[in-house]
Amino acid sequence: MTAPTLPSRRPAQAATRAARRFGVGTLLLAVVGAACDGRRQADPSEGVVASAANGLAVGVSSSEARFVTNVDGFQGPESVRYDPDQDLFFVSSMTGYGSVKDGNGMISRFRASGGHEVETFAEGGKHGVELNAPKGMALHGDTLWVADVEVLRAFDRHSGAPLAAVDFAPVKVTLLNDVAVGPDGAIYVTDTGILMSEVGVVYLGGDRIFRVGANRSITVVDSGPALRRPNGITWDATGKRWIVVSFDPFQGEVAAIVPGERGRQVLRRGKGKLDGVEVLPNGGILFSSWADSSIHILENGRDRQLVREVPEPADIGVDTRRARVAIPLSTLGRVQLWSLGSAGQPRREMAAASRR
Repeated sequence: MTAPTLPSRRPAQAATRAARRFGVGTLLLAVVGAACDGRRQADPSEGVVASAANGLAVGVSSSEARFVTNVDGFQGPESVRYDPDQDLFFVSSMTGYGSVKDGNGMISRFRASGGHEVETFAEGGKHGVELNAPKGMALHGDTLWVADVEVLRAFDRHSGAPLAAVDFAPVKVTLLNDVAVGPDGAIYVTDTGILMSEVGVVYLGGDRIFRVGANRSITVVDSGPALRRPNGITWDATGKRWIVVSFDPFQGEVAAIVPGERGRQVLRRGKGKLDGVEVLPNGGILFSSWADSSIHILENGRDRQLVREVPEPADIGVDTRRARVAIPLSTLGRVQLWSLGSAGQPRREMAAASRR
């Protein structure tokens, strides 16, 4: 395996160009510039501060979360998926605008246990692989499923060999974003209804949740503007329900969809542009927000911030073995690892039940 080639340009220049590419506002550019010339100094009394990478420090704990490390070597990382069997992380990199079919997308991987040498797992245009701008990923058996603009692609989770492709173009999809697998093996995919191009992130409409079932048949589970641009999706095994977060810029919702029941239950309303979501073993719902550059946890109806000052955190992944969250930062070409502390530990009643 070969590691991706890293840009030779300086960190400030790389961050600025990436910001233009992904439609980052001028406020982020100001923060990046200040960080690179040393003006951004976080107050240690505010919490644990992430160490700098390539001269740029971002990330401050707002809770018991503790910074572990930065992992560099990506080109627009959008999603992270932990593989518990191989004890590694998969990282999808758009390597360009998120809606463009340019054939240069990439999936990388690195060991969760340490070292963090980044290896190329699958790369567009090589070894029969087609990848444009890969985003959300999900594991089912020995298959890694990946959302790629208008196509759901499948790869062997060990070798990276392409296995299958499900084309959503016939159902006029706008942008496939996240992927999750249910207990019955069905694959759920969100269409956020956005265009990611040189002009930034533009809403075109779509707002759908698809189900891919037997014989790769595609059906619509839910649709319409009430979904508020569905982005991250995951299966909540404890609650036996789907959890979906919305990318609406003004109304960020965490919602539950129970199979067989009509409608959805909104569990949280707040600042918008929610991206990734994971349900922890203790039932807590972890999600990322572009609106306040933070990672949140929703427990017993209470929404609290775990990590802040992480610019546009995308589709997070959770190392269930070590209780760590992996945060992809597309504009910085970086994935950060944070220990969740008590937030990632089983509740007392669950731990007691497991000992019986």
